[in-house]
Amino acid sequence: MSSYDYDLFVIGGGSGGVRSARVAASLGKKVGIAEEYRYGGTCVIRGCVPKKLFVYASQYHEHFEDAAGYGWTVGESKFDWKKLIEAKDKEIARLEGLYRKGLDNAKADIFDTRAELIDANTIRLVKTGKTVTADKIVIAVGGSPNHHSALPGYELCISSNEAFHLEELPKSILIAGGGYIAVEFANIFHGLGVDVTLIYRGAEILSRFDQDMRRGLHEAMEQKGIRVLCHDVIEEVTKTEAGLRARTMKGEMLDVGVVMLALGRDPNTKNLGLEAAGVKTDGRGAIVVDDYSRSSVPNIYALGDVTDRVQLTPVAIHEAMCFIETVYKNNPTKPDHDLIATAVFSQPEIGTVGLSEEDAGKRFKELEVYRAEFRPMKATLSGRKEKTIMKLIVNAEDRKVVGAHILGHDAGEMAQILGITLKAGCTKDDFDRTMAVHPTAAEELVTMYSPSYRVIDGQRV
Repeated sequence: MSSYDYDLFVIGGGSGGVRSARVAASLGKKVGIAEEYRYGGTCVIRGCVPKKLFVYASQYHEHFEDAAGYGWTVGESKFDWKKLIEAKDKEIARLEGLYRKGLDNAKADIFDTRAELIDANTIRLVKTGKTVTADKIVIAVGGSPNHHSALPGYELCISSNEAFHLEELPKSILIAGGGYIAVEFANIFHGLGVDVTLIYRGAEILSRFDQDMRRGLHEAMEQKGIRVLCHDVIEEVTKTEAGLRARTMKGEMLDVGVVMLALGRDPNTKNLGLEAAGVKTDGRGAIVVDDYSRSSVPNIYALGDVTDRVQLTPVAIHEAMCFIETVYKNNPTKPDHDLIATAVFSQPEIGTVGLSEEDAGKRFKELEVYRAEFRPMKATLSGRKEKTIMKLIVNAEDRKVVGAHILGHDAGEMAQILGITLKAGCTKDDFDRTMAVHPTAAEELVTMYSPSYRVIDGQRV
């Protein structure tokens, strides 16, 4: 008989936590899991899923406009924010129920409470004060928005969390940040009829993405009417009779209804009892783990955003499955964080996998870059001014495709498939041998036979 209450106790009911708890329980392990808010975590409750629903909602005004070019007469249309929120909340509740049902069917003990570590094997359930012990502990508490508390007036601003629950749709919004969240919400709110300004301290939005994707999206957003201010930051937010006023570093006074701070997310490790348990964290509060997601305490593991490795839901799930293989199946398995396909659900979308041209130029002596820019077929009759950009980055020495980047409709869907080909080590010759599906935008990926240019020692030639 075990001397512990549980073989495994999981702190955090998001994607990584639920997966590790459910699978361990299905293997016959005695498992407990605690979540202080709602099961499903950032992705399901206040992240990927509701955001994608909002993206869909925000696209309809363009669909209605485009319909005229194809012979449709669309009557008067109007948008009801409250109906969207109601429908979104209903779907999120359904998904949370499925997460709970999966845990319950696997016979895991589910606790609706914050959990904190007392020592390396003891957890306190805050709601009741009860303590339980566990042989192994998984910490999967995710991250939370950086509220940028050094900003005067930060308390007047919202984060992405609150954006999903606004009582009314604002007439105008100022969004601070240049990453996924900022860019996606800028497009969402604009599509719903809000006057949007995006402000970012960097030279261009979406750092670490391929430069052509960044510039192409920036131009598309401005063409739609989104104001993008780079090399600038908010220095103060104050309340006015009409709403909020933001003063920027360059001296602009921006009067808006809502200010949203999308300035990154921090690991959710404050007051978790990590010090008492001996778990080491880095300067940002992320739990330091080895290649197998093990913390500095041998029986405590950490998964997902709380480790600040790669902040993506599928990564947390993958890390959870590797944890199960390593700990409960005697098959030590390292999470593979290489060549992760990802998407930005902007309008147009960005789908990408592998190295950007800039990063590949630093790693390889010579590159072949295949680039196509064209008007998508759907826009020919609608009259919409937009463009699709596709790039393949090829290491000239062995012809291996080391990066693929798409700006355009359904770019995220294409990136998922491209992720398989790059993971398999396909070469440009493999792409060239593949027949095109016509007429599609994706056929460009297999019909770009000659390089657009080369990059030698990091310089285009």
